[in-house]
Amino acid sequence: MNNPMSFNSAPSSSASPDSLNQGLAKEASSSRAFGKHTAPFVILLLVITLLASAANLLLPESSSLYVSTYSITLLGKYLCYAMLALAVDIIWGYCGILSLGHGAFFALGGYAMGMYLMRQIGDRGVYGNPLLPDFMVFLDWKELPWFWLGMDQFWFAMIMAVFVPGVLAFVFGWLAFRSRVTGVYLSIMTQALTYALLLSFFRNEMGFGGNNGLTDFKEILGFDLQSDATRVSLFVITAITLSLVFVSSHFILKSRLGKVVLAVRDGESRARFLGYRTQNYKVWLFVYSAVIAGIAGALYVPQVGIINPGEFSPINSIEIVIWVAVGGRGTLIGAIIGALLVNYAKTRFTAIMPEAWLFALGAMFVLVTLYLPKGLMGLYDQLKAKYRSSTQPPASSPDDRSIHKESNQ
Repeated sequence: MNNPMSFNSAPSSSASPDSLNQGLAKEASSSRAFGKHTAPFVILLLVITLLASAANLLLPESSSLYVSTYSITLLGKYLCYAMLALAVDIIWGYCGILSLGHGAFFALGGYAMGMYLMRQIGDRGVYGNPLLPDFMVFLDWKELPWFWLGMDQFWFAMIMAVFVPGVLAFVFGWLAFRSRVTGVYLSIMTQALTYALLLSFFRNEMGFGGNNGLTDFKEILGFDLQSDATRVSLFVITAITLSLVFVSSHFILKSRLGKVVLAVRDGESRARFLGYRTQNYKVWLFVYSAVIAGIAGALYVPQVGIINPGEFSPINSIEIVIWVAVGGRGTLIGAIIGALLVNYAKTRFTAIMPEAWLFALGAMFVLVTLYLPKGLMGLYDQLKAKYRSSTQPPASSPDDRSIHKESNQ
């Protein structure tokens, strides 16, 4: 198998069929081991979610077990990031495509939700216009743009939250993979995509609020966004969505389609020679990954209360890759753990030493690349194997077994 930290797993011309079979067998064994952890992880996630929600809604603030609404919102935001990391892990860890532009899909999903929330403000805005958002009134817009039509309906906005990222990923992936663009060139193209969107959304003429973005949200589906019950509900919905995405991704990657994706990652030329249209598998997985990122963005916006062009920043997309690298790419669970740990560290570091956070993040990526190429999940596997070898009795040599047999006779 190629270096897990490489940009793309290019086929090795020196690899023999036996080594390929051994690699596939190892992947199958890893997949079975991962399957053992799926149900416990989902159960643990849901139990923690329910306990934290109950502690917020049922316990008094004076209780030592009380979980504040601020913490609930922070946890909900972390789970959105975990879903985003899962999306990147699917396309990078399992298909060998290092995307540095998944922040764009996340932001597009967020803007779809933001447009719906802006339409719910109605005449309660600063200018009291029931049809136009405040920033449009400020910019002297006379009527609602065509692409805002229907965004006052929740179901339509949610369709757009997955449709727009999915279509963009399909068009981009179809053009790139059909032209067999791979490796660092593909990574640069994905980053150029998100940077182009960043520049576009900064413009007031685009009709998305320009530099300030969309904010001052009031309610969602008639529920006050500032109430504790709404915050807890969004947190629970995010945890359930993450669980569903996690389980569905596991079954997809465990299926025959997932095995072909692994074959494409480890030897695309060989898979193409065997008759597989590898570009179709890559496009399908890229679209699936983008849709997950769009859903994460849609859940993120009502919890943080704002969406602006900064979400398209290339730095955000690079940070997602670091989350996956820290947790361990190609493991799904590792991506989620990495996103939770790194973002918790970011919350703590930026409160204590805000100027040093980017240096700490860069150092973390360098250390993981040098000493933990398989991330924390790889370290966990190493420690588990070491523990098992230390607790098992040493294997007897053939001579010892022969002597033992003779003594018994």
